[in-house]
Amino acid sequence: MNTYDWSRFVARVNVKAPFDKLYWCWATREGIEYWFLRLSEYRKPDGTLRAHDEPVQKDDTYLWRWHGWSDDTTEYGTILECNGKDLFRFSFGKAGNCTVTLKTEQGEHIVELVQDEIPTNEQGMHYWHLGCKTGWTFYLANLKSLLEGGIDLRNRNEKLQQVINS
Repeated sequence: MNTYDWSRFVARVNVKAPFDKLYWCWATREGIEYWFLRLSEYRKPDGTLRAHDEPVQKDDTYLWRWHGWSDDTTEYGTILECNGKDLFRFSFGKAGNCTVTLKTEQGEHIVELVQDEIPTNEQGMHYWHLGCKTGWTFYLANLKSLLEGGIDLRNRNEKLQQVINS
């Protein structure tokens, strides 16, 4: 009877911004810190740090930290695929992989994020499926807010907990 697929979800948002700006928002340290993170480090396979505005490449690794969270909350992963224009795929720790695709529908630009390979045990279903989907929903709304209106919705106070914007 249960046909819900706990191993994946899709989150989408339309954004009035050109594809090059949307891609920059994912594939550079400067871009991803603009709307998503307080700190991003993209490293080349040889371990050297990419410049703040330098686009990532396949097999680069990352370290990510969020506003509203201490340095104890750090995510590490690998860039699995990126094409410089409309596709950005990365591992997301124990929570699976994420694929971001930029596309046009009904004359509007869409940012589509698919998180898949989520473990389907209790922890995976509750912490990563539900938790990540909630998080991505907020952050994609923040991406839209910043690019269309300049308002950053993120909580920057790590002592303020249990809010939807961190």
